Amino acid sequence: MNADSSAHRRIYFFDTTLRDGEQAPGCSMNLREKLTVAEHLESLGVDVIEAGFAIASPGDFEAVRAVARAVKGPAVASLARALPKDIEAAWEAIREARHPRIHTFLATSPLHMQHKLRMTPEQVYAQAVEMVQYARNLCPDVQFSLEDATRSEEPFVYRVVEGVIRAGATVVNIPDTVGYAIPELFGRFIRGIREHVPNIGQTILAVHCHNDLGLATANSLAAIVAGADQVECTVNGIGERAGNAALEEIVMALRTRSDYFRGIVCGIETTRLYAASRCVASVTGCRVQPNKAIVGENAFAHEAGIHQHGMLMHAATYEIMTPESIGLPRSRMVLGKHSGRHAFDTRLSELGFQFDEETRATLFAQFKELADRKKTVSDADIEALARGMQSRPRVERVKLDRFIVNSGNTITATSTVRLIRDGKVLEHVAIGDGPIDASFKAIEQMLGVPFTLESFSLGAVTGGEDAQGEATVKVRFGERLVNGRGLSTDVVEAGIRALLDAVNVYLSSQTP
Repeated sequence: MNADSSAHRRIYFFDTTLRDGEQAPGCSMNLREKLTVAEHLESLGVDVIEAGFAIASPGDFEAVRAVARAVKGPAVASLARALPKDIEAAWEAIREARHPRIHTFLATSPLHMQHKLRMTPEQVYAQAVEMVQYARNLCPDVQFSLEDATRSEEPFVYRVVEGVIRAGATVVNIPDTVGYAIPELFGRFIRGIREHVPNIGQTILAVHCHNDLGLATANSLAAIVAGADQVECTVNGIGERAGNAALEEIVMALRTRSDYFRGIVCGIETTRLYAASRCVASVTGCRVQPNKAIVGENAFAHEAGIHQHGMLMHAATYEIMTPESIGLPRSRMVLGKHSGRHAFDTRLSELGFQFDEETRATLFAQFKELADRKKTVSDADIEALARGMQSRPRVERVKLDRFIVNSGNTITATSTVRLIRDGKVLEHVAIGDGPIDASFKAIEQMLGVPFTLESFSLGAVTGGEDAQGEATVKVRFGERLVNGRGLSTDVVEAGIRALLDAVNVYLSSQTP
């Protein structure tokens, strides 16, 4: 059954990368990284940015407030349990936003009501209605979510939805909290709400799908066809457990299959998808799997001979969308050591990066240094430099001066590292299980900042023998987990820079 084509219908995109996405293990972001992601989300044209869970921690509160102050176009939401203290904290965090939204929730499934909430359905109904009224007295835009809705009894869902709309909810969200839904059944569920809730026309009906069965995108699309007005999603599909519906997949499905989703429109600027994906992968340290739909490295790669032949004859033989449609140009401008500042600044702008004059000058110096090491510098190299600049702490208290490693399969690896910390030169030597381990031990002993390396990964930014290595680390300082990222044509140097990036993030929150 095709989507209704009688008139254009606007679908709203509610992005929760900064809240649900960050809840994925190891995907935490610091304040500056959240602001960087929020900037990309705004350029994408999402309708709502869920900036966090304000009451969760002082850091989360400050991040929500910072995003609320920075964002100009989209609404900014904070999650809140259906409790007065949560709702008050959410309002305090978002009240300076141009378009604030309080997003409160309460579970409605028998399983959750009995074992988690220990409340009767009557108590849940009363609390949902009361807390929506409470939130609406503070904020004109209130969203209510029925947690675990897909395992809830339909008559009770209809009753709660009707009650919270009457209480003032401007958006009612139907989450598939544990990824339990099947597309056909979920679509039927959404249609049932449309048919059985008499005041449903007074609100925006939203869905929030998880990917535990790999069906989050399919369920979201089924809900749109069935009458949902808003979809909740994350960039790259990151999130709790198996993740959320991926924003880029929903958007490109609507665009590519407009013959089926006839009359359905949205405000997403698809040419910004690739840049947003790379940004989120960079700041979270969660790499996109190569075969990921839309934004994976292999999404537009063709190896089989018959596919390559078809592509050479006509791209549409094996591509249902163009790389350009997601912001990934086929023809990459190649810059080198003889390229000038104007060409570099122009390419930065074309790639979607906006920096002040001082930052562009710093980036140009890094570009020239890289160009001396490589024969050619590709767009991917420039993107990597720019993303590193976006996520870098404003004050780098520790900088790499030089390092020397001795390593081989018949000797113990040794590393001598010299750093500049707050203007003071420090140098230390250490041995380890390989040059990177030895370098990390030298840095830890030199700085006197104990840490645990939770993960280390290394990838190539581009192909070729002179490719930049991109190292990402997750480092635990006490109870705090910090992501770090480093770039270099030398993999050991990339690892050292990634560790120092994490160290600088940690030290920036400490007293000098």
